[in-house]
Amino acid sequence: MQVSIKPSVIYGRVQAPPSKSYSHRAIIAASMSDGECVVENVSKSDDVLATISACKKFGTSIVEEGDKLIIDGLSTPKTPEDVVNVQNSGTTLRIMTGISCLVQDGYVILTGDESIRRRPMQPLLDALNMLGGECWSTRLNGCAPIVVKGGGLKGGNAWMNGKVSSQFVSSILFSSPKATSDTTLTIQGDLVSKPYVDATIHVLEQFNIHIEREGYKVFRIASQQNFKPTHFVVPGDFGLASFMMAAALITDGSVNVEGLNQELPQADAAIVDILIKMGASVKLDYSSRRVTVSGGGRLKGGSFNLSDSPDLLPVLAVLATKCEGTVEITGVEHARFKESDRVSALAHALSMIGMNVKEMPEGLSITQGKLVKHAVLDSKGDHRLFMAYCLLGLILEEGCTIAGAECMNVSYPNFLRDLASLGAKIELI
Repeated sequence: MQVSIKPSVIYGRVQAPPSKSYSHRAIIAASMSDGECVVENVSKSDDVLATISACKKFGTSIVEEGDKLIIDGLSTPKTPEDVVNVQNSGTTLRIMTGISCLVQDGYVILTGDESIRRRPMQPLLDALNMLGGECWSTRLNGCAPIVVKGGGLKGGNAWMNGKVSSQFVSSILFSSPKATSDTTLTIQGDLVSKPYVDATIHVLEQFNIHIEREGYKVFRIASQQNFKPTHFVVPGDFGLASFMMAAALITDGSVNVEGLNQELPQADAAIVDILIKMGASVKLDYSSRRVTVSGGGRLKGGSFNLSDSPDLLPVLAVLATKCEGTVEITGVEHARFKESDRVSALAHALSMIGMNVKEMPEGLSITQGKLVKHAVLDSKGDHRLFMAYCLLGLILEEGCTIAGAECMNVSYPNFLRDLASLGAKIELI
């Protein structure tokens, strides 16, 4: 499905969509609990629906009541009767691979769409095997489909390189509390996307799981812990809300984004400091859970390291169209292993609209150029690229046509509706 976006000015108020990351983690933790849990303000994105489906296959009862879920979990997951299809959700694949080791017997097969079957898994498989699990890639290429033999985790010592994905760490943190012996996980090199590990630990603490850590280098997890039934409220998502903030800035508009606060760690909350560094008008009212962003004139370029918040790459790349000077984005080599190679894809798209772009191994350097009047862009099934390309249509003289609108359901099903409510001229083709 294609969408046409015409030049528009963005004004108004919008509710931040629920955090996808916290929805995943809270649902999985609740599914590991013995007793009734309530998870409120749950994301209804396809990725989270994939996690709900996966948890049900392991024997969890999940009932939807409005925007909340009533979850009755199992401390020992059951062996699924069928293949676990995670669709396009990397978080689901990685965390549920660890959970799969905990079934008492039998085998678990996990797979997903074409994109998921290209995403790296070997560092996680190696670490789980060090802890007494038995899991491997069916194609022996370190990617899904993944086969896991049940029987539990023994615990012990494991290590992994931290440069590919923090989701590998989260998977170990979710599964190792159920090991028969204590677990020590050591990270080699620098860990990327650190705030996502903070989010995992925060959720686990809410469910009475205790993790000892030495920064982001060593994690110690006591064995035979029990997940306590909990009532958890999912916060608004800074990363998804940042698209609306950027839309207002590049069109010299203004937007109030509601439902945001910094009570829970979020990697993409870094967007606030980034916008301030760029010289944007940003008003924070976390008591009312509101962030107001107003445009007017050029922003300032600069150097931005997104190693801890790689999902902000598409938003920052779009903001570069409004900046004086060069915007240098570094630390996002791991963004090449998302739904697409986002670094290369953005370099190509921005070059197509007339920006001057230099692609580097770990990022992009972007400076002003003469923008074309109209562009036709293909998101290649990547939800964050689709949303970023839609914003480009707001500033091109004759707009932009973008293919792949259906992929927004992966994270932000109401993206086009919310953008239209703020004044964007949108037509589905």
